Amino acid sequence: MIILHLSGGLGNQMFQYAFGRANATRLGAELKYELTNPTLTIHNGFELERIFNIQASEATQADMKFVLGLQRYALIRKLIKASGLQKLFNSFIVQEPHFHFSPQMLRLQDHSYVNGYWQSEKYFSEVENEIRADFSFKLPLSQMNADIAERIGNLNSVSLHVRRNDFANNAKINATHGLCPLDYYQSAIQYIAERIEKPFFLIFSDDPAWVKENLQIDFSCEYVDHNQGAESYNDMRLMSLCKHHIIANSSFSWWGAWLNSKADKIVVSPKSWFANGTSSQDLIPQRWVKL
Repeated sequence: MIILHLSGGLGNQMFQYAFGRANATRLGAELKYELTNPTLTIHNGFELERIFNIQASEATQADMKFVLGLQRYALIRKLIKASGLQKLFNSFIVQEPHFHFSPQMLRLQDHSYVNGYWQSEKYFSEVENEIRADFSFKLPLSQMNADIAERIGNLNSVSLHVRRNDFANNAKINATHGLCPLDYYQSAIQYIAERIEKPFFLIFSDDPAWVKENLQIDFSCEYVDHNQGAESYNDMRLMSLCKHHIIANSSFSWWGAWLNSKADKIVVSPKSWFANGTSSQDLIPQRWVKL
């Protein structure tokens, strides 16, 4: 059994699941998830099971006891950490050592309790087909989204994602992530336009009014701004149907681009992913373009 301590929004949950799935597949183990982290209240809560055909289920109290024993209680874990005796007690508690790829983390032992972000496809490249199958969308498209999907398939479609709200309005988040500058988007649009004929841009954003006012797009485009609340995941779904992508420094549009399995896709990503200097060397696949 592998138990994932899930955290964050949909894109983060997907990275964590993919990491756990790779290790569980190697071990022939069950994959479970725990939903006690308060950051799961961000955006639309835990969404994996509702949206995708994932191969995991929520850990029961019996599962937690089996894997963690008394350390299933947060207070006990805090006391052990304060005592400096983690190495004696926590051999089965796996904490991500740093943000970049750690090859040894693909050799987890059975009965592990896992906490981290695991934001690199290197963690799950060996089970790519399984991950793509697990992340197939299981709910039907609305008529409006189906109409957009048809246009996406008929044109040289390019998804363009601008993430602003929490990155712009929360000082702590802004200090960590920062915002992709307009120059990045203008350069990315130009890069795409020089390589494909008649690009059709589909703009996805949590602040479409700001984008309309500030980002100049001299090509055919459409703003997709109707997928709100519990339906927000459909933006990722529509992104994944596009032929090419311009992503933000956001795991949400990272997955929108990755889920597109077309071999000839162009994905443009920001070379500076974090404002605080955290290395993103393993986050952006080598085949993607960094601007």
